[in-house]
Amino acid sequence: MGRFSLSPASLLDIPPDTKIVLPSPNGASLSLSTSGTITLAGCLRNASAVAKAARRLGRRISVIPAGERWEDNSLRPILEDWIGAGAIINQLSGSFSPEAQAARDVYRALGADLAQKIRDCVSGVELIERGYETDVALASELNVSSSFPILSDKAYVNLVRLETHAIGD
Repeated sequence: MGRFSLSPASLLDIPPDTKIVLPSPNGASLSLSTSGTITLAGCLRNASAVAKAARRLGRRISVIPAGERWEDNSLRPILEDWIGAGAIINQLSGSFSPEAQAARDVYRALGADLAQKIRDCVSGVELIERGYETDVALASELNVSSSFPILSDKAYVNLVRLETHAIGD
């Protein structure tokens, strides 16, 4: 099972119903700190599905671009996470914080240049230089997945229909 990693390309041919644990210290810390709050995992690839699920699950929604950690453990904001948050927020309605409006506006402003801007940002360049160009391309795809992972019992369960998971009504 060691062939799967945080590299999106390593997950392209994952068999259905495969259970894996991936090391994502920042994402895991953020996810587990939501204790008791419905928590979904979203990105550009599933922005529409996550926004639709979020609208059905609650009226107050927080969208948090996780970012990464520098080697000294300080927070490293990541442009692609900010853009992914903006793509989700773009499909929500209501009142927005200034941060949410800014993320949405950045996403909207990129338009057709979205994939190129992700390739050109610091983390995109780093990944491409390390040989992960496919990962950058995969991470830049918009709304190609209808699934929305939801945190359940300290693990994400990949759902494709809201009706398949009983959530406290």
